[in-house]
Amino acid sequence: MKHLLIVHHSKTGNTTNLARAVHAGATDPAVTGVAVRWLTAARAGPADLYWANGLLLGTPENFGYMSGAMKDFLDRTFYEVEGRLPPLPFAIFVSAGNDGSGAVRAIQRIGNGYPFVEVQAPVIVRGTPATADLARCRELGLALAAGLDAGIY
Repeated sequence: MKHLLIVHHSKTGNTTNLARAVHAGATDPAVTGVAVRWLTAARAGPADLYWANGLLLGTPENFGYMSGAMKDFLDRTFYEVEGRLPPLPFAIFVSAGNDGSGAVRAIQRIGNGYPFVEVQAPVIVRGTPATADLARCRELGLALAAGLDAGIY
């Protein structure tokens, strides 16, 4: 059994809605060999990263950056897992008020040090998520879970 960890932070609820869609994709009945753990950034810690074979990170865009809670998660876990974590396939989803690129760049830069290996393009949703945005997030979750299930990652 492979393990997929979803970590997110939300203030307005938009990122939670994206995370719900990601989770729905990751737990699609077609994926049978993957256990999914979905946590807020405040609750996730090093033990969750050790558990994971794959990772999905979701954040709102705050001041052109990731949320403070997501940065805190990364700060709280980096040194604890440094040098002891195998490369983790990961992907990012962002709820943006602007263009989301700053949040993505920051997570990618920090993720390189873990090491996280980005295996899918980030999903950036501007404004209130529409049905098509939620479908893209569902596909993101499904694709990463299916890749783990098939042994691609």
